[in-house]
Amino acid sequence: MPALGLGTWKSSDDDVERAVREALEVGYRHIDCASIYGNEAAVGRALGAAFRAGDVSRDQVWITTKLWNDSHDPEHVRPALERSLGDLGLDYLDLYLMHWPIAMKHGIRRPTSPSDILPPEAIPIESTWDAMTALPATGLSRAVGVSNFSLAKIHRLHASLGRAPAVNQVEMHPLLQQPRLVEGCRVLGVALTAYSPLGSRDSAPIFGRRDDVILLEHPTVLDIAQRHGATPAQVLIAWSLARQIAVIPKSTHSERIRENFAAQSLVLTDDDRIALGWLDRHHRYIDGNGFFKGTAHTYESLWDEPATTAFERRDTERLIPLPPLRDPV
Repeated sequence: MPALGLGTWKSSDDDVERAVREALEVGYRHIDCASIYGNEAAVGRALGAAFRAGDVSRDQVWITTKLWNDSHDPEHVRPALERSLGDLGLDYLDLYLMHWPIAMKHGIRRPTSPSDILPPEAIPIESTWDAMTALPATGLSRAVGVSNFSLAKIHRLHASLGRAPAVNQVEMHPLLQQPRLVEGCRVLGVALTAYSPLGSRDSAPIFGRRDDVILLEHPTVLDIAQRHGATPAQVLIAWSLARQIAVIPKSTHSERIRENFAAQSLVLTDDDRIALGWLDRHHRYIDGNGFFKGTAHTYESLWDEPATTAFERRDTERLIPLPPLRDPV
């Protein structure tokens, strides 16, 4: 899995089609998708155009997409994957992820009432994982994994079948460093991919959120960027890569797509990494609160941690120094 990829969340059809085509021309070889993003067909058009033009071949591009929450019933897992393949115009995926450890009624894309969201015992994550692990044998996906899973839930999956996910895709950036999750996944051989690595500023209006800290404007990030002659986004991408964590920044702007790709050549100093390490507040921009109201799910049950203040949570997490990563994971 290439360590740097292009995220496609919050991208319109026209924008994502242009962005994927441009990203492939620049040199990206990892495209991250999801059924719920609603733009897989547009991504597929861009991939098909690139393949036909000879820009890249299918085996040179890593494609990830995700199982939405309405298809957790084992009988719905393979059909959901096949629908994504049809939209993407592909014969197989490189990676298929369970998007959230929360099940919804089949056919529900976005819940409009608490009854749309099933209680945890209705479809246990272990049963969905069992169906997911059968997919590589079909040739439809080379690997399977999860997204938004706590370390406790990954241990549950591993205990149920003796097989851990290949990848866990989670929100991760200097304000949410999660060293226990990082180390625990490493012990189990689970690769990590960081989504919203730039702080997910453009998701605020989607979730009705008003951010008190704009990560791309944080003085520490700005200072490091200025000293390296880099952009703040490049600093944040380089920070993830230095922790041996793949990263999928989203952009539909040509200049930023190119700048983000160039972040692979930025090498942060030890002082830079220490300074960024002190920013950790265990602050989630995407905390799943849309699943909680009136349902059996809570912050505590989703993330397997107390919903205490960010400052109090910061004291329970310690930065684990990690060696720099210069090759794809």
